[in-house]
Amino acid sequence: MTRFLSILALVALPAVSYAHGDGSADGSAHDMTSGDHMMMDDADMGDHEHMGNDEDMPAHDVHMMSDGQMPMTSTAQMPGMQPEDTGAITEPGQSAFAAIQEIVAYLLADPDTDWNRVNIEGLRQHLIDMNNVTLRAKVKEDDIDGGARFEATSDDPEVTASIRAMVPAHVATMNGVEGWKMSAEEIPGGSALTVTGADAQKIRALGFIGILTVGAHHQPHHLAMAKGEMMMGH
Repeated sequence: MTRFLSILALVALPAVSYAHGDGSADGSAHDMTSGDHMMMDDADMGDHEHMGNDEDMPAHDVHMMSDGQMPMTSTAQMPGMQPEDTGAITEPGQSAFAAIQEIVAYLLADPDTDWNRVNIEGLRQHLIDMNNVTLRAKVKEDDIDGGARFEATSDDPEVTASIRAMVPAHVATMNGVEGWKMSAEEIPGGSALTVTGADAQKIRALGFIGILTVGAHHQPHHLAMAKGEMMMGH
């Protein structure tokens, strides 16, 4: 009889162990990576059993969160982020600041920069003019034969001054670009820009501010201005 009871206890022991978390049917044990990694119930979260060959397991322990989601590890990346993007923050916060920052970086990297002539404040004032003309000027457009006439004005004397600084200077610099003929004249509150050419519809579609951007001449102009190589203006 004693021998029978001992055999019965040995047979029952695995069943008792299963009921306490080694493989219970209540969902407290999670099968991960095809049975290679078992998680215990909440009371035994501190202990876990690795199963399978060593090469089947990741180099670091991975734990399942209580809601079944995998937490981010130290090597995890945000969606769309490449490893080389880490720390690559490029937005300076304001476009005029960015333009000045770019010029300053160029000057600092150039061993031939003449710091006795550099005029960063002059560049800042020019960017103020650009901001006034781009965002604060009122523009009236009239279609004319072969192009358009744009009247840029403002009730603010500061904006008016910016318009009168930029429009004539643009004409002096860019007359003939794209085969267009440009002219400027001072009018009450600002300046008028007249542009004509072979493709009148293109001129009208670009409008006043589009015409001012044509030629991508602002970047070298800003650099020359910051280096003190030319007069302030457009």
